[in-house]
Amino acid sequence: MTSPPTTDRWASWQALDSGRLLLMSTAAMLVLAALATATISVRMSHVPMDVALSFGGFIAFGELLRLALPGGREAAPIALVGGMSYAMLLKVHGIPHNNLQGEFGALLVIAVAAIGMLVGALPHIAAGRPAGLTGMCTRLVAIACVAFIFRPAGYNLLTHHMSWGLALAVMMPLVLLGWLADTVIGGLIRADDVGARFRVAIIDEIRVQWALGAAVCASVIITVIGAEVMGLAELAVFLGPLLVTQVAFRRYAGIRATYLQTVRSLARVTEVAGYVEAGHSRRVSRLAVAVGRELGMPEQDLLQVEYAALMHDIGQLSLRDPIPGGAGATVLVSEADQERIAELGADVIRQAGVLEEVAELVRCQSWPARGREPAAPLGSMIIRAANTFDDLVGASTDRERSASALDRMRQDPGRYNSRVVAALTEVAGRRPAWRL
Repeated sequence: MTSPPTTDRWASWQALDSGRLLLMSTAAMLVLAALATATISVRMSHVPMDVALSFGGFIAFGELLRLALPGGREAAPIALVGGMSYAMLLKVHGIPHNNLQGEFGALLVIAVAAIGMLVGALPHIAAGRPAGLTGMCTRLVAIACVAFIFRPAGYNLLTHHMSWGLALAVMMPLVLLGWLADTVIGGLIRADDVGARFRVAIIDEIRVQWALGAAVCASVIITVIGAEVMGLAELAVFLGPLLVTQVAFRRYAGIRATYLQTVRSLARVTEVAGYVEAGHSRRVSRLAVAVGRELGMPEQDLLQVEYAALMHDIGQLSLRDPIPGGAGATVLVSEADQERIAELGADVIRQAGVLEEVAELVRCQSWPARGREPAAPLGSMIIRAANTFDDLVGASTDRERSASALDRMRQDPGRYNSRVVAALTEVAGRRPAWRL
């Protein structure tokens, strides 16, 4: 296997990490200022160590129990709850927490959150897992947004005109702002990583995170209010419901991961049986997802396209012998045979009982782009174009071969949607084959 050029790796690394480097630089400046402030405060005994240690431990525990979400995302909702709760802490068991006022107090919040996150990340590092620095920086910036707004203004307002109605009116928008900052920054970083449009990436991030965000917002309010009534013991009591919520989300993510693993295993059946070229389904899937992103498809639709692209050739198992002369290349057979393979593949997928939309994409993959009513779904047209491209190009990195395949599709607008071919041209030209 040929290694990609060093210059390509360097250029792609720069493009990939530009937003991430800006985020880390911002977080680093906040942490440096916060640690300097915390050092002065500890020396002057301005920091109640029991409160700082309790919330720092709460944040560290939340960072230790990071949550894997669909799409390769990572979240630490308990750590986010701890950080935002400490940022908006008013009283601990009736004792005013007035040493956390103004920008001075906001920096102390950041220092406690940063140290807690670092301590929680150490076991991950020791176990050889990624440190999760990007996620920690994102959460830290979100906590800083809440602290810098609440500490100078909200704290003074609530301590002089305290009522729970006013407290909720002040805290709820700030908690939502903190969660939204975490979500939007995560969406922007993800858009850079996967090459999605910013608007689509942010909407997808909100769609995936909103239920978890609602739990985080409610938990922060309960934690702040409970600290006044129960004191620091409330953190231990309230940890139970948070863990139950996190287990539920972990199970959901596990089900999604199991689905994808099952689909990938099914896709390999056609390769093992010799009906298609090795790696064909995986390449078509990656290419189809990249084209879908180029066209601005939301993540839920991209997931269906990925599943369908992985299993688009499963109908070939109904053939007595592989398609001759093309290692399973359906582009070489007649339209009638293509439709029969697609129909049989869709029937196989429907047997699962949970992938009806995926089955429909596979069934319509052989439909022409024009002259048929109803028209094929966009996902099906993407799969058809990606499949044809890989049938003609395969694992080759030859640019001339790729250009020839694209020209062939461009000259047949009846079969291949022009928008899809244009997006495929953009994707194939922008990224080396080893990155698709």
